[in-house]
Amino acid sequence: MRLSLRHISVTSVAVATTTALALTTTPAAAAPAPHGDGRWAASWGVSHKYPGAPAGWPPNWSSGGFADESVRQVLRVSSAGSQVRLRVSNRYGTQPLVVTGATVARSGEGPAVRPGTVRTLRFQGGRGLTVPTGRDAVSDPLALPVRPLEKLTVTLHFAAGGTGPVSYHPEGLTTSYRAAGDRTRDTSGQPFAGEGSYAYYVISGVDVAGPRTAGTVVAFGDSITDGAGSTPGADNRYPDQLAERLTAARSRLSVVNAGMSGNTLLSDSPCFGQKGIERFRHDVLDQPGVRTAVVLIGINDIGAGGGPDFGCGLAPLVTARDVINGHRTLIRLAKARGVKIVGATLTPFKGIEYEGYYSEAKNAVRKEVNHWIRTSGAYDAVADLDVALRDPADPDRLLPAYDSGDRIHPSDAGMDAMARTVLPRVTGADD
Repeated sequence: MRLSLRHISVTSVAVATTTALALTTTPAAAAPAPHGDGRWAASWGVSHKYPGAPAGWPPNWSSGGFADESVRQVLRVSSAGSQVRLRVSNRYGTQPLVVTGATVARSGEGPAVRPGTVRTLRFQGGRGLTVPTGRDAVSDPLALPVRPLEKLTVTLHFAAGGTGPVSYHPEGLTTSYRAAGDRTRDTSGQPFAGEGSYAYYVISGVDVAGPRTAGTVVAFGDSITDGAGSTPGADNRYPDQLAERLTAARSRLSVVNAGMSGNTLLSDSPCFGQKGIERFRHDVLDQPGVRTAVVLIGINDIGAGGGPDFGCGLAPLVTARDVINGHRTLIRLAKARGVKIVGATLTPFKGIEYEGYYSEAKNAVRKEVNHWIRTSGAYDAVADLDVALRDPADPDRLLPAYDSGDRIHPSDAGMDAMARTVLPRVTGADD
């Protein structure tokens, strides 16, 4: 669980000169997003949830949506390609989503982009699209060579009639920006000065294609996978650091982060999204080019079960057998698709600040689940993150050097330890 700031003040932007060009669009109906065509690989992505901030969290832009506004968002791809395409989501929106213009550019400082790099994204040949409620869509392929770990900036302009509440990812840990009017071709970033947000809105993925595309590893989980506790804006989440280690090893694998802060394996939540056994299909198995899934989920089922409720309704108490059966569901789904699935043991949480989240009884459930993950043989491989992060002097606690300070979320160093542990399991070095 993580209570973190979602709004920030944008106090400075890099300045470059350009002319902001108006973009006239005739929105077309969205095509369904293709998956698993053998050529494309998801290179960046986030999982979406229902609009609205959980009680006690700072507000974000998802509930109000956007009307004649441009939203600029920065992301880092994990692998190289000669073509890119953008995926957008209206999965949890409340009305058809009208996007009247979209661009991608190489990132500059803050909301600025590198002059001369702005490219128009098209959808079925047009410059806009309408995404039906509950659906996702994908742009046409765009010839744009990208390098591993390169940052791209996507800018969307929304129709004047308003989007209504939008599908979004709350724990982006990277600043998003908005400005009045169509600013899709602005390079200076100046119109975007002002309030920023640490969430991602509408965009859900970037895919790459090229002769060396090798497929995608998807990290699936809760706030620990999502990066809560890592330094904002530094790309230090464990999937980020895994991508860096794969790049250093000259691997061509992509990495996508399908973590969702507060998410549970077994229960839907208006605050923390669709339950893991349901969202696993679209957030993991439908990712283009997915080869391997790394599963780290269940600690919120255990800790939040029976309280605390975080203003989102009381989650049910769970047994180890409940959590194990949920993991068995994920394993069955992955194997039916031919996807390798790696089970990660649940990490220590003794001393967590939220009253009622930890108890000796709940910790015993965690240990029983971990024993099953380690010994059952149900997973194709095991990443023992419990062992990697725990304090040898008190194994029910995080090692202080790996603790972000709240006794459950790893620090940047802890995220690196996770990446080191997962790396051989996704490359097959230990097989």
